Amino acid sequence: MTTSTSDPQAVVEAVWRLESARIVAGLARLVRDLGLAEDLAQDALVAALEEWPQTGVPNNPGAWLMLTARHRAIDRLRRDDRLTEKVRHLGHDLLTRPLSAAAELDAVLTDGVDDDLLRLIFTACHPVLTTESQVALTLRVLGGLSTAEIARAYVISEATVAQRIVRAKRSLTEQRAGFEVPEGAEQAERLTAVLRVVYLIFNEGYTATSGDDWARPELCYEALRLGRMLAAWASAQPEVQGLVALMEIQSSRLDARVDSHGVPIPLLEQDRKRWDQLLIRRGFHALAARP
Repeated sequence: MTTSTSDPQAVVEAVWRLESARIVAGLARLVRDLGLAEDLAQDALVAALEEWPQTGVPNNPGAWLMLTARHRAIDRLRRDDRLTEKVRHLGHDLLTRPLSAAAELDAVLTDGVDDDLLRLIFTACHPVLTTESQVALTLRVLGGLSTAEIARAYVISEATVAQRIVRAKRSLTEQRAGFEVPEGAEQAERLTAVLRVVYLIFNEGYTATSGDDWARPELCYEALRLGRMLAAWASAQPEVQGLVALMEIQSSRLDARVDSHGVPIPLLEQDRKRWDQLLIRRGFHALAARP
């Protein structure tokens, strides 16, 4: 079933911002190649831009994008003789599922989402990448930010950001980096890198190191989203809960940190009524969750 809308393109863009990380993560699990997964997801996005203005927006647009991208992944794998074994593991039934089956679309959208996103963030923070590349790739594939948006956030050129992302994906492919959450000692080491990247994103948002803006809240909230996801997975890890608590409590004061002219307001002079009480409660909850 589909629904009509006066601006299908706006819907596509909104859905893409919300669902792109899940779609890329799910595809990367299938094709084991982050660059290819992103290309396939973009193909599905183009298909939506072409079809939805004609046919209407599907009732579950995120699942429509995922299923369309997965069919393109299967077609791509079939054309590559080296990957025929992967096609067999995907299963023949996936090829014959109708796009209009609402129940199936729901299953496609939610199947392994949390695990896939965890794999994706651990892959984006792989040790073969520089810290700058880890940050750029994380914002690109998990945050859904465009190259231009990342460049504006860090006040660097789009060309520099694009180079970092391209080189990062190439390095992951050349090193045959596994799309997985590592285990044992390697997991602890990689988790440290992931937390460092999340903190760097938050810190740049909380106190911008360049540009005219005192803070960039969108980066803070993106770091918070990633931190909460990690906390749900590693609830017994004190470092994870501690970082989330720090970000929640610090973020609660974002609206009160500057006046109407953008001038910083010292902590003791801030209007505490403008502090976000929900974020404060979430921060203390994260502290209480530490073992």
